[in-house]
Amino acid sequence: MLACWAGMAQVRRVKVKKRCCKSKPRCKRCALVCKRLAEEGVAVRQDRRHYLVEIPVRKKTLKAARAR
Repeated sequence: MLACWAGMAQVRRVKVKKRCCKSKPRCKRCALVCKRLAEEGVAVRQDRRHYLVEIPVRKKTLKAARAR
């Protein structure tokens, strides 16, 4: 876990998997889940496979991102 300065929320660096496991609901490390969280403004994409995700993520937001 990384702590941000200037009163911002804590973030966690997440490395996404290469392939989706096709499970229902999607796993938390799925690339599409991280992409959806980034669109919601909860995560920031660092490079191709790494995201910085604010913690804690609201349960409703995470559930919507993991839905098929």
